[in-house]
Amino acid sequence: MAGVLEGIRVLDFGRYIAGPFCGTMLGDLGAEVIRIEKLDGSEDRWVTPVVEGGEGAMFLQMGRNKLGLTLNPVKPAGREIVKKLVAVSDVVIANLPYEDLQKMGIDYDTISAINPRIILATTSTFGSEGPYATRVGFDTIGQAMSGAMFLSGDGKVPTRMNAPFVDFGTALLNTVGVLAALIDRAKSGKGQKVETALLRTAMNITNGHLIEQAMLSLNRIATLNRGFTAGPSDTFKCRDGWIYAMTIGQPLFVRWCKLMGDESLASDPRFKDDLARGDNGEALSAIMQKWCNGRTAAEALAALEANRIPAGPVYTPQQALDDKHVQDAKFLHPMDFPGATKPVPVLQEPVKLSRTPLTIRRRAPKLGEHTDQILRELGYEPTVIQRLRDDRVV
Repeated sequence: MAGVLEGIRVLDFGRYIAGPFCGTMLGDLGAEVIRIEKLDGSEDRWVTPVVEGGEGAMFLQMGRNKLGLTLNPVKPAGREIVKKLVAVSDVVIANLPYEDLQKMGIDYDTISAINPRIILATTSTFGSEGPYATRVGFDTIGQAMSGAMFLSGDGKVPTRMNAPFVDFGTALLNTVGVLAALIDRAKSGKGQKVETALLRTAMNITNGHLIEQAMLSLNRIATLNRGFTAGPSDTFKCRDGWIYAMTIGQPLFVRWCKLMGDESLASDPRFKDDLARGDNGEALSAIMQKWCNGRTAAEALAALEANRIPAGPVYTPQQALDDKHVQDAKFLHPMDFPGATKPVPVLQEPVKLSRTPLTIRRRAPKLGEHTDQILRELGYEPTVIQRLRDDRVV
């Protein structure tokens, strides 16, 4: 079945997550995506190596549904290849500093002069405007500067989230921008630049906290896993593991009080509404922790589920892989990769479309795996391709 973006060609110059995962999503939607990297492999190929050849876990996820091309776009012959590719492509992805885009010939002015229909999706740490525009950074800089890190942890040591939510959020926003630009191009015939920034994404995610601070000046500090504006919302230790349970809104709270065996809590003025329950969350967490002390995680979760109170186990990564729902609902897509001792569990389609589903059609490419194929399609003869290899252009 054809994907929504069948016939769209994407040039992915991205690195790490914020750029490449946008390319991954476009590939899942049916686009032809060409990953373009350094001749010896770009840095993100080798992060957290998990296979014999050294390819990393993140690359095996980001590289699915992509063809692999090695290229030095700074050399004149490399710039010529970039021009030929841009002329026959629809989207260029690059989460690189603007001066690097210019050196590589993939800044918007340059590529739009070659192909007015081209869409450039750029990502930086701080955006193209403001005093920090030329600074570089990663996901955690967004976490740190948005307030998210300060509000995480124990209130003494600001704590980052190990899962890079700022990078992935930026990639998803980038994907939305590209899709919007493609819709506009269908009407106008013109491409445009799509711009995202890690700090913008991070502040979008923390915006509710920022608005509260601006309006009320509460100067909140981190409370470990306890919720700010509802309760009980916390992690709880059972006899054999941890769970997280969350109670928001009066109906849920009343059900929780009955489960705890003390309906008078529902009329306690300390717990009159969500905000009050958040302010007095430590007391509510203590009540529930006492309830959890004599129960296994499975027993606690079963009782919470029976009372329609949202809760779940706190898993290790291995437990997440082994979870029955994850397995039965096929959240993971096992893929073979050269040098891997077992199939790589790449996430199955993160979005489901009923009529034109996203698909995973190919594994991540080996370094430069499709270089000759792509150059031949651009009209390069075998002898010329060999000369480009000898000259370290590809």
